[in-house]
Amino acid sequence: MDANVVIVGGGISGLAAAWYLRQSGQVRVTVLEGSPRIGGKLWASEVAGVRLDAGAEAMLARRPEGKELAKLVGLGDELVSPGTTRAAVYSRGELRPLPKGQVMGVPSDLTELARSGIVSPGGLLRVPMDQILPATLVRTDVSVAAYIRARMGDEVLERMVEPLLGGVYAGRADMLSLDATMPRVATLARSERSLLSAARQIAGEAPKDAGPVFTTLRGGLGSLPEAVAKASGAEIRTGVTVRELHRLEHGWRLVTGPVPAPETIEADAVILAVPAAPAARLLRREVPKAAAELGRIEYASMAIVTLAYPASAFPSLPEGSGYLVPSIEGRPIKAVTFSSIKWPHLSQDLVLVRCSIGRLGEEHLLQRDDGELVSLAMAELAEVSGVRGLPVDTRVTRWGGALPQYNVGHLDRVARIRAAVAVQPGLEVCGAAYDGLGVPACIATARTAAARVLSRVEA
Repeated sequence: MDANVVIVGGGISGLAAAWYLRQSGQVRVTVLEGSPRIGGKLWASEVAGVRLDAGAEAMLARRPEGKELAKLVGLGDELVSPGTTRAAVYSRGELRPLPKGQVMGVPSDLTELARSGIVSPGGLLRVPMDQILPATLVRTDVSVAAYIRARMGDEVLERMVEPLLGGVYAGRADMLSLDATMPRVATLARSERSLLSAARQIAGEAPKDAGPVFTTLRGGLGSLPEAVAKASGAEIRTGVTVRELHRLEHGWRLVTGPVPAPETIEADAVILAVPAAPAARLLRREVPKAAAELGRIEYASMAIVTLAYPASAFPSLPEGSGYLVPSIEGRPIKAVTFSSIKWPHLSQDLVLVRCSIGRLGEEHLLQRDDGELVSLAMAELAEVSGVRGLPVDTRVTRWGGALPQYNVGHLDRVARIRAAVAVQPGLEVCGAAYDGLGVPACIATARTAAARVLSRVEA
């Protein structure tokens, strides 16, 4: 008789786990999703008649898991590359190009940094001091801010590194882990005295013919979850919240449904593919050590305001894919993506723009109503890009508690979570809370979880 595996969470991690499990042909898979739809942060809807991602809109092309899964579920022909990858930073009153060769905001070329104008002349003079200052000993995990500031000063941290990290985590560099968010830099920090030398080494490691860094799907990344779900052959149940998880002698019991009328489901194995807080709640009784560690993972909230303008609204069409805004600028918008410039397949007639609002600690901004958020985005574009007139359509998408914060000690915390879970037969965890926020990283955790479950149930 086939083993029965239940996956809690119907985001891309849970759906990918379902797909990998079904490849064995020896398990029955049920996916339980508490919300009315699958896909989690991968979701697309129409703006001005164009299907456009409301959540994640790109995935790393140089990491294989995302592209491979898209091809395996029949979307290989839908993969597209960006029309441009040129990006800028709004710094010191104007848009300035990101310098070539930067590594997550860390400059590797002083000439390029000077040409960009992102940092002031004084900030520029501080950077080469990195090569003569005594070594900054990094023996354990430290914050990104502590290390970058010590080597290159405040301006590189605040005007380059922080906005790039903010674009991924919506977090704060003085809290984010160097090991977890900039692992290659962290590795070299333990052996290289100079961060500039380390950045040059990392930049030199990039293959010259690797192609674009990012890719997406013609119908948006929001089309990936449905394709994965269909290809998995799993039973997908939406609107089903799992309230309790109990260990049985040979498996697990899940309790779902309302308290007055609970439904119980028994499974040979369970994969929790949900954010840290619901995972902690479900594990509190059976795996309290993992639950305690999961409960310490913070999450940031954000909103994406999407605007559709006629091309005539711009004095001249944007040349780059968008720009980042350092928090030190004090502006409500943290990033702007010119989606139809970055992805030319989207529209030839409209300029489609995504404005990201909200960093960790800026929840007050997100308490404004949709109309106010749209007004903030319109004001940003009017000031920086010279847009005139009103958009023909808008969309506001709120992502409450969407982005896990990889704060100092994150890798050790994840190791403790996995160690506590590993001694529970037939129980696994996966998702964005562990090894990376991007789609390929989430899929990788799903594949690992599925493989471990199969090794147990097939033994």
